[in-house]
Amino acid sequence: MTRDKQIINYAKGLLKVSLEDGQFSEERAAAVLQSLEKNPPRNYASVLKEYLKLVQREVANSTAAVEHAGDLSPAATEAIKAKFTAHYGRAISVTTRQNDSLIAGIRVRVGCDVYDSSVAGALKELEATLS
Repeated sequence: MTRDKQIINYAKGLLKVSLEDGQFSEERAAAVLQSLEKNPPRNYASVLKEYLKLVQREVANSTAAVEHAGDLSPAATEAIKAKFTAHYGRAISVTTRQNDSLIAGIRVRVGCDVYDSSVAGALKELEATLS
């Protein structure tokens, strides 16, 4: 096994330890980091970089980043959370950010998936079909 694969596998093991009921746990991650600090593995910096990358991916896959034009009610936020939790079959948290460049509507990003229901997105798509 190459050194890189060993590092990746080690980091994946650390990520597994950082999950609680399939969800990323900050408390468990803190315990993992404390343990690593006390007993650093070979290639410590590389392991930490790979672990960080996996944690960022895990958090992004569990978060719906909602951009919206205008106001977004708490009821709409809860509806989005329920819809994406059901869609992905895991708990999804929601972060919101107002983005007036969308003109109207919302854009939601969960991990690498983007759901665009904005006027700006529709205009961009129309522009692409006309050119």
